[in-house]
Amino acid sequence: MSDIKSLFMTPLYRAALSDHGKVDPSELKQSCFVIAQDDEAGQDWCEANDFPGYTSYASLTDLPWRFPIFADVVKALDAHVAAFARDLHFDLGDKALKLEDIWINILPEGGIHTGHIHPHSVISGTTYVSMPSDTSAIKFEDPRLPMMMASPGRDKDAPEGLRQFVYVKPEVGDVLLWESWLRHEVPMNNAEDERVSVSFNYSWG
Repeated sequence: MSDIKSLFMTPLYRAALSDHGKVDPSELKQSCFVIAQDDEAGQDWCEANDFPGYTSYASLTDLPWRFPIFADVVKALDAHVAAFARDLHFDLGDKALKLEDIWINILPEGGIHTGHIHPHSVISGTTYVSMPSDTSAIKFEDPRLPMMMASPGRDKDAPEGLRQFVYVKPEVGDVLLWESWLRHEVPMNNAEDERVSVSFNYSWG
């Protein structure tokens, strides 16, 4: 009788941000748009780099200082990341996972964020501020894909753990966490309204 085991898992953590603290979603959304409107350096960077919509990634490094609501977000994220690290059985020794950066993303209709990883980080993730109906899910890629070479594709009804791509449709208030080497992308936003999220990286040491 055969025995098939699942090896080398790729965990994805999903929970409500509010599970580890109180964050006012309407205040967070308003703060994102106020910051985007005032961040001329970020607007210039997005225009110069043909980035659809707005991101504060290249312009602001002090969101928790600028708006107290982001300090609340970080406090909650710290607890979520600690829980995920325990689930991953990380041996952190005498070092801790610490927030490296946190930034706002506002993706308009037709905007995309192509496939990428987050180098130099350990855990990355996103919490979702505004997710209109018909807006983009987030797409994760099997990290073994470049090594599959002559491997056949998967059946359309294959179990999620065996698929080469997995789409996750988060809801407002969700937080998703994954190891930073996991390639992911945001397909085109087909909703008329903007898709708003806050992304972040945690490093070790």
